[in-house]
This record gives sequence, C-alpha cells and structure tokens, in this order.
Amino acid sequence: MTLIKSISGIRGTIGGKVGDNLTPIDAVKFASAYGIWLKEQRNKDNYRVVIGRDARISGEMIQNLVMNTLVGLGIHVIDLGLSTTPTVEVAVPMEHADGGIILTASHNPKQWNALKLLNAKGEFLNAAEGARILEIAEADQMTFAEVDDLGKIGKNEAYMDIHIDEVLKMSLVNKEAIKEAKFKVVVDGVNSSGGIIIPLLLERLGVEAVKLYCEPTGHFPHNPEPLKEHLKDLSAMVVKEQAHFGIAVDPDVDRLAFVDEKGEMFGEEYTLVACADYVLSKTPGNTVSNMSSTRALRDITEKHGGSYEASAVGEVNVVELMKKNDAVIGGEGNGGIIYPELHYGRDALVGVALFLSLLAEKGMTTSALRATYPNYFMGKKKIDLTPEIDVDAILKAMEERYKNEKLTTIDGVKIDFSDSWVHLRKSNTEPIIRIYTEAPSQDEADGLADKIISEIKAVANI
Repeated sequence: MTLIKSISGIRGTIGGKVGDNLTPIDAVKFASAYGIWLKEQRNKDNYRVVIGRDARISGEMIQNLVMNTLVGLGIHVIDLGLSTTPTVEVAVPMEHADGGIILTASHNPKQWNALKLLNAKGEFLNAAEGARILEIAEADQMTFAEVDDLGKIGKNEAYMDIHIDEVLKMSLVNKEAIKEAKFKVVVDGVNSSGGIIIPLLLERLGVEAVKLYCEPTGHFPHNPEPLKEHLKDLSAMVVKEQAHFGIAVDPDVDRLAFVDEKGEMFGEEYTLVACADYVLSKTPGNTVSNMSSTRALRDITEKHGGSYEASAVGEVNVVELMKKNDAVIGGEGNGGIIYPELHYGRDALVGVALFLSLLAEKGMTTSALRATYPNYFMGKKKIDLTPEIDVDAILKAMEERYKNEKLTTIDGVKIDFSDSWVHLRKSNTEPIIRIYTEAPSQDEADGLADKIISEIKAVANI
C-alpha cells in the first residue's frame, strides 16, 4: 500500500494510514492544495472546477470529499458524475472553468484511486505546477472560505453525450462510410464508464455493439490494463460473435486497444500507428509519441512525408512537444491517441472514430490492415521496488555499462541498438522500474528484456 505524489496527480490505495495511502484526509489535503493553487493563478470573484470520476468502488466517496473541500474554499463545482478522463478534459474549456479533477487511477486495480489534476485548458499540469501544489500541501497552512462565501455544487450529467457530439463533429470522421460498412464490434468496458460511453458512440455511428463487462459496477472482471493477457474473454467473444473487431479500454477511457476478427491483438502500440496513418493520409504533418513507443510511428510518419520526434514519458511531455512541433496527431504507445483538433488529451473515443473511418475506407479486415504496417515486437516488463533500492544508482550503472551505444537520458535511460532498443525508467504511478524493449521478433524483445533485468538484479543485488 502506498501514496504516490507526482505531476501525474495524487495516486494511492484506499484505506490504511494517513500519509501512506489515499485516505479521506489525504484526499482533502491535496484537493485543498489544488484549490489554493487555482486561486493563485487568477484573482477573480468566482472560481469553477469540473469534477468527474470513473466507476471505481471508492469513486463516489473520494469525489464527495474532493467536491466539498473545494466548496469549503469558496470554489464552485460542476459535477459530471460518472465520466471519463477525456470527457472532463473536453468539459473544462466548454464550461469556461478554471480547472478540472478526474477521480481515477487509470489502469491500476480496484484498490487504487487518484486525483488527476487539470488546468483551465483541460490539460494536465506541468512539472512546475505540480510541484507548487505539493509544496502547498506540505506547508499545511490553508485558509478556507467563511460561511457566506462557500462554493456551490451543480450537476451536469450531459457531458458524455456532449463529448460524443464533439467527436462526431471532427472533420475526418467518415460517418457515412462507417454506417455503410455495417460493422459489428465487441466492447470490453471493464465494468467502468467506458462500458457506457463507447457503446453510445458506436450506436451513433451505426455500428452494432456487443457488450462485454459494460456494467459500471467498479468490480473489474480482470486486470484493467488493456494488455493481451487480460483480454482473453474479449478475444473469445469476438470470434464467437463473428465480429469485425473488439475494443478494450481502461477504466477512465484514455487508453484503447483492438482485437482483430480472429481474436488476435492488433497491438496496443499500433492503435496510434493506425490512427496516425489515417490522419496523415488526409492531413500530412508531424507526429510525436513518447520514448517508450514503437518505431512504427516514425516509419509511418516518414512515409507520409512528415517528421517524428519522441518526448519523455508522460502525457504532459507528449503534449508539450506536439505543440512545439505542430504535430497533427500524437500520443503514447499504450493506446493513447492525442488529436489536437478536439483537445490535447488521450481520448479513446477519438481513436475509435478515426480507426472505424480508416477501416471503412480501406474496405479490408482488421488483420489485413495490421499486416500493412511495419512489424515490430515489444516487451513490457517491470521490477518491483523496495524502499532500500537506489533506483537512480541502478540507472546510472546501466548508463555506464552501455556508454558506447546511442543513449538518451531525458527520462531514465534509453539504449538504442541497430535493430532494437530498451528503455529503463522509474514509474511515476507505481513503485516499479519499467523495462520496455522493441525488436524484430517477440523472442528477441523478450530476450533483451530478460537480459537487462538480469543485469539490473546483479547491479542491485536483488
């Protein structure tokens, strides 16, 4: 059990000791710090914050604590209720709000929850802003509003529909071709808010949706990270239903993975590759993903005459580089699509609409589409950390060990070999070292990861 404080937000497990876990007191403390930070940004009479949550069991409790803390600071709250991360991101600027908070721990298991913090643009905070909020929280000198100046809570539960409306307005969504294709798609909503919003989107597009785990109970039927080993039921259902493909999202619907008509993974990394291929074919330009993402995006971008660059891991870093490079599309290899025409945030709805448009226009099966892309294989492994392990020393030792290879150290250590790469980094959201590898075959990718893990264990004596 742990509490992790980072620019990704405040994330922890429910229950336990104050300061060690995400307890009610910790939720109030960090919501207070965020509210005070908001007031530092602009001197005005009325402040407004949009709040939404995924379907986690602890979601309603944490949301009520956070909302009423903001009320106590004199901040008005727009309560979206059950929602998604990209829906809240879309709602913040539409409501002319000063910020937003999503109560979700993304792909983490059900015992976790988190406060994801947004600015007035509906985008994640940068490192300096996140550091300032942590500083306010630790100072523990907070002043709240007097009784006549308390904030108010107003509900607006229309934003899932509004979000869908905005996705359907995107210029590249080929609604006619999608409807004519008569797609049948299985949706694994992991019993969270994706089980509501993704089928609604498909219905609006004329796609038949077969629902799997789409009741928003918060009892996740499998590990909620949309990886191959967790999606066996989805794969089986796609084959059984003779569907064109399957869709899997994480609990807050900012990650997206596909299963082809044969029940095989399209490849989480290739969600962004396919969507980028479609966008670049219509609007040539540049792309950005993070350092742990596949080289296939670079290949596709260059094929369309654009340039590709990699950022440090983290959505805020990808967005910053996308803006700098005028990228027409970008994201993260974990199935996160960022399409600036709608907003600068990972959005599974955007990915679904673009992918359906591509598949409808191509007139081919999902597996045939996948075969048109460069074939890379990725390994994603991790080493659990204990407090006595010096992660920075481990990374420094690996950097020294591979000093004669091409190294990038803006985010952990990435080692580029001629036909493969490995990226080692400390997670922002879990007490682990992530080891990502990519190579021309799965055996080579896994072998490289195992080799690096052995070397790390030798260095760390674990």
